[in-house]
Amino acid sequence: MSSLYDHQVDLQLEDLAGWQRDGNSIVKTYVFNDFIEAMSFMNQAAFYAEALEHHPEWRNIYNVVEVRLMTHDTGGITSHDIRLARRMEYIIQPKSL
Repeated sequence: MSSLYDHQVDLQLEDLAGWQRDGNSIVKTYVFNDFIEAMSFMNQAAFYAEALEHHPEWRNIYNVVEVRLMTHDTGGITSHDIRLARRMEYIIQPKSL
């Protein structure tokens, strides 16, 4: 797997609200209503990350989750990072019954 070119990353970020490039990573800060919502998000994202075998750098302080995605093997941003960011966005979307 190889890193995406800058223009490829920029194009993908157009569809990922709130995600920004920070050097060789993409980053986003999520703010939830409380700690339980933040942990629920992290748990759901963790299952997908494990299935993808691609794990985020993240930290949680009460209701805030800071996420940094990069592919250490390539030293840059790959399709795995974009896929994981998209899944995180899917997790936070309201679900209709």
